[in-house]
Amino acid sequence: MTDPVENGKSHLSKSSTCGPESDSSTGDGEIPDPSSPHHQQANVPLEVARREEKHVFRAKIFATTILLVAVGVVATFTYLLVDFQENRNFESQFHGYASEVVTVSRETTSQIFNALDAFSVSISSQAARELELRNSSWPFYRIPDWSVKAQRLAELTRRDNPYVAFDVIVTQDEREEWETFASAEYPIEYQYAIEKEGDKNGMTAEDFLNKTLPYIYQSDIGPFLPSPDTGDLLPMFQLYPLQIFPGVPFMPLNWNIQAYGAVRDLFRIARATKTAAVGGFFIYLGANTKSSGTEILQPVFDLADTADEDRRVVGGISLTLHWLDYFKNLFHGVDSDVRLIVVLKNSCPPSHNASAISDHVVTYQIDGSDAIVLGEEDLHDPKYDSLEVTETFIDLGVDHANVPDGLCIPTSRLHVYPSDLLEKKFETRNRAIYTSAVVVIFSFTVLVFLLYDFVVRRLQRTVMDRINKQDMIVANVFPSAIRDRLYQAKGNALKQSQSVDQSTNSLGSDSEMGKMGAPLADLFPNTSIVFADIAGFTAWSSAREPQQVFILLENIYGALDTIANRYAIFKVETVGDCYVAAAGLPDPMDNHAIIACKFAREALKKMKEITHQMEVDLGPDTAALDLRVGIHSGQVTAGVLRGERSRFQLFGDTMNTASRMESSGERDRIQVTQVTADLLTEAGYARWLVPRANTIFVKGKGEMQTYWVSKARVLVAKGTKMKSEMSTVDETNESDEGTSSGGSSGEYGLGPEDIHTLTKTERLVEWNAALLTSLLQQIIASRGGLVKPIKQLSSEERNIGTNGTVLEEFTPTIPMKRFAAEDLQQRQSPNSIEISDKVKCQLRGYLSKVASMYKDIPFHNFEHASHVTSSVKKLLTRIVNTDKSHGLAKGTNKTKRKSNGVDLVDLAGHSYGITSDPLTQFSVVFSAIIHDVNHPGVPNSQLVKENTRSAQTYKNKSVAEQNSVELAWDMLMQDEYEDLRACIYQTKEDLYRFRQLVVNTVMATDIVDNELQALRKARWETAFSGNSEFLNPWGESDGSETDLENRKATIVIEHLIQASDVAHTMQHWHIYKSWNENFFMECYQAYQDGRAESDPSKNWYKGEIGFFDFYVIPLAKKLQSCGVFGVSSDEYLNYAVANREEWVLKGECLVKEFLSKYHRQQDRDGTSDTAFKQDSGAC
Repeated sequence: MTDPVENGKSHLSKSSTCGPESDSSTGDGEIPDPSSPHHQQANVPLEVARREEKHVFRAKIFATTILLVAVGVVATFTYLLVDFQENRNFESQFHGYASEVVTVSRETTSQIFNALDAFSVSISSQAARELELRNSSWPFYRIPDWSVKAQRLAELTRRDNPYVAFDVIVTQDEREEWETFASAEYPIEYQYAIEKEGDKNGMTAEDFLNKTLPYIYQSDIGPFLPSPDTGDLLPMFQLYPLQIFPGVPFMPLNWNIQAYGAVRDLFRIARATKTAAVGGFFIYLGANTKSSGTEILQPVFDLADTADEDRRVVGGISLTLHWLDYFKNLFHGVDSDVRLIVVLKNSCPPSHNASAISDHVVTYQIDGSDAIVLGEEDLHDPKYDSLEVTETFIDLGVDHANVPDGLCIPTSRLHVYPSDLLEKKFETRNRAIYTSAVVVIFSFTVLVFLLYDFVVRRLQRTVMDRINKQDMIVANVFPSAIRDRLYQAKGNALKQSQSVDQSTNSLGSDSEMGKMGAPLADLFPNTSIVFADIAGFTAWSSAREPQQVFILLENIYGALDTIANRYAIFKVETVGDCYVAAAGLPDPMDNHAIIACKFAREALKKMKEITHQMEVDLGPDTAALDLRVGIHSGQVTAGVLRGERSRFQLFGDTMNTASRMESSGERDRIQVTQVTADLLTEAGYARWLVPRANTIFVKGKGEMQTYWVSKARVLVAKGTKMKSEMSTVDETNESDEGTSSGGSSGEYGLGPEDIHTLTKTERLVEWNAALLTSLLQQIIASRGGLVKPIKQLSSEERNIGTNGTVLEEFTPTIPMKRFAAEDLQQRQSPNSIEISDKVKCQLRGYLSKVASMYKDIPFHNFEHASHVTSSVKKLLTRIVNTDKSHGLAKGTNKTKRKSNGVDLVDLAGHSYGITSDPLTQFSVVFSAIIHDVNHPGVPNSQLVKENTRSAQTYKNKSVAEQNSVELAWDMLMQDEYEDLRACIYQTKEDLYRFRQLVVNTVMATDIVDNELQALRKARWETAFSGNSEFLNPWGESDGSETDLENRKATIVIEHLIQASDVAHTMQHWHIYKSWNENFFMECYQAYQDGRAESDPSKNWYKGEIGFFDFYVIPLAKKLQSCGVFGVSSDEYLNYAVANREEWVLKGECLVKEFLSKYHRQQDRDGTSDTAFKQDSGAC
């Protein structure tokens, strides 16, 4: 937060002067050079320490760098070492898995080919015997027990649905006979297969026979047409398992598979080489999977002797070897993160003829006990080429010279690679753990080193800060010359004592006085002492919050400090609202009297600027504050008065006389003695002097002739700004920067020069507008920032208050709006709410019209309404502060929240809901502003007596109050203020609550009606005393805690406005006397106009005493007893008692003075002067 004093210094540092009396003149009045030793702060010589600190800093940087480099090197080495070990584990495990893949694949293919060869030999051998017995030959042979024998072979393939077929070679000559033979054998084969293989989905041998074509067919020339009568045929004769292929209506038996190009090529190779033929790899899509396999054709010979070169191939056993089935079951029970990439390649190039169904490469992915086909290309990751494991797993050793031209017998190789997933399986957190451990150990070492360095530096900085702060404090309190001597004396005392402890004692303590030698004091023969007191400050501050008091003082004293620095004036001290300065010390100057007067002239001018500008922020009567300045020239004794809180002080007759000049002077004037006047005259500044008409009596001096110093021309410096702050009613919503949510002059686009040109009423309008704007921000914030048109409420706005008089709307209990603790905690900050310029303009326009509706009478005017508003604001603020202190009176820990360091449950807890609802606060402030609109200056009883139209309208009850509400409300409901109303309320509920609050609050200001007063007393007793004898005529409470709190809140609001309406009786005596005089003038004028039955001066003195005894003091005690208003209730009661005592002593005399003043004004035939002035008469 910006320091208010410093802010004031920076913003008030410029001042404009012009004309022949400009204070920037040269010669004897030359302004001292601000760069003189008086203006320079001494710096402690620390060059050596700073130089050494730089060397130490470099050494620390070097050591830290070495440690950080070591951390990096060791951490990198550790990381690489662990990484190397993990890679070794990964490679070792991979080679183990790959070896298993290679071994199993090689053994499996070897077993299959051996089994096929053995099966072929057994068929040839058995066929040779049976055919010889039957005197028959190939191809008229059916393998007996085919299903049993084929099943054994199929089991080696590890497929769930294996496929094994026996094909025979049939020449065209044998074709017809073989077809007849096959048709006769099929029923036997089908029946045998069903018996051995089991159920075939309910199909019988006859069913299969019906689906068997009686001739050899092929599909390439048409659907199931007989094969052409050319070349040898290779029909499928026996099949395991017996089945009909999906999508085919007939049995595959009698199908000439030689028409299938790939099989034909295999058959040609088998006949030529008389060995098994192996095809390439192929991929096919199943119902839900993609698979791959290799076709194998094992030839069957007519002779069993494998050594006989004349044996011929008479048929073949064909099967498909599905590698995917082998790979799936390869690693049973192994996790799926063991992923291997297996690539199968054969030596034959990719097929390109039309009959090819195979290719030369297929890639598989093995995931533990599962596997999939990736595609017909090499898909392994090239980064694992160095880890490749390869092996030939199919090599039939065939002489390629026997292979027909254009055909190829492949040699198949298996290539195994790891995968990223497998590598990650062996990636552990060890690298990070070990590396982090190394880094932590080294970092801890570095941190210990840095921590030690930090502690040392902190100790050094603490010592240096203490020295610098002490030097700054001494520099601010003592002049430079005195300060240097003070240091020297302190150093000498320390050397003599040799005591370390005494180095921390206060300067000049009692134990050291004798050791520090002679007191530090000097005689300054040529000085001018300035006493500047804020006239009217005591009375003004009694009606303000402490925060506002300090805002004003900070701005004024900050401005005077700036002026003093510019003129080389030494600021001695501030005592309360009095500013004491001296010219001519500690640095002597010949023109000290001129400099002191220039300082005083500019101070008066700046005071006017500040008070006029800050009235918009600090409220009524701020602009009425003035400086009262006294100056005397002569010698003073100055020095350090040692002891507790020692400081530089001035003594002597010059100080006393200057103080008398101030106290006997007049506001906004500079009074100087004859001595000072002579010095000014000698320097050629006699034109500044005006002799005072009468001599004055000064204690200890007798009669003295004094002089007034003419004031400098009052100009407002363009662009001048000052530190100001408008406190909001709800101080629980301050921003993080400490600024208040209230408005300021800048909020309405008014600069200092604009404010200076405003009339008093206009400044009051601006102040009230800023206050209401801050409350509008809080209302909108409580709604979550919602502001939307309220066209839907137009009918309610027209009808509200039309069903009777205003007083008839009065209710004893107004429901307060409750907010949950979490809602209050999450409420949007009012500082974030922007009130539109349109709304601000409507608000200012409305308040200007309200001000114009107040009559030009001494008491019930707009200035008094603003004074009441100021008191309302102060009391509401006290409610908030009290609520902070007592917020824990109700609620549970679950609803606690933090607000400005105070635990709160719900702001409704102690103040009965007043402070948690901004609309309530707005309504009370709004009511204070409008409560006396169009007041005629006579009491209600006189209006009733005169039987005025308003008295008839309002049934002779609270006539002026009801009229004020009607006029102000009707004006607010006009179309031109629709946007303003939308900010105040958004719902029908809020509209009616706003109206009810305004009605109750304004009606409470009628304190003369005895009936209403009796009812209020009864309600007070009911709410706060619990006495059922005082139940009011509106009915009893429902007994709930909420209803009781609402009743208390309603009564508190009424007493708040009542106390504010007579707040002048509970403030400083001068405020009370001023407003009492105004009220007297108003009542006496009514008497003179024939609108009062009796002369008020006759009973004014006793009437005021009775008013204190029977209304003001009891009211103040109620404020105190309800426990809501904090220290303000004590303050109001103390002032009320003190003012009564003062009135008892001076009242009779003052009534005479009031009467005399009235007649003097009448004699001058002028208007009443209601400006705040202290009468210096006999009283």
